[in-house]
Amino acid sequence: MKDLESILREIPFFAGLDDKHVRLIAGCARNCRFETGEYLFHEGDPASEFFLIRQGTVALDVVAPGRQPIVFSTLAQGEVVGASWLVSPYRWMFDARATTPTHALGIDAGCLRRKCEEDHDFGYLMMKRFLPVFVKRLHATRLQMFDVYRKN
Repeated sequence: MKDLESILREIPFFAGLDDKHVRLIAGCARNCRFETGEYLFHEGDPASEFFLIRQGTVALDVVAPGRQPIVFSTLAQGEVVGASWLVSPYRWMFDARATTPTHALGIDAGCLRRKCEEDHDFGYLMMKRFLPVFVKRLHATRLQMFDVYRKN
């Protein structure tokens, strides 16, 4: 069985981090499994943990009043699920649901935020890695909304 540090080193999102930073993240990590249809989190809930997909797929969706949930992105192996843990008030802005059996690493958000505050260089590295996630999700949501409203 691999330890969490070995698993983290295999995830492209953390590629190039030095051993010290991998250890910091591993200290906040745990293995998770989600069955098909199981929610990782719901919009409005506290963003107390984020996930890195090791195997499986996860759909991100938003709920529009009077409509079925709209899937704006489907994530797979190596991708991050959730970035709301970085922005106060630390609440999820969408739902995340496993669409296949999914293995992931869960990272305790409070633990990682504390480590980022204690080591600003580490915090800066984390922000540089998460900013593209924010931008990609914002763009995907925008495109999906255009598609939904174009069909009406």
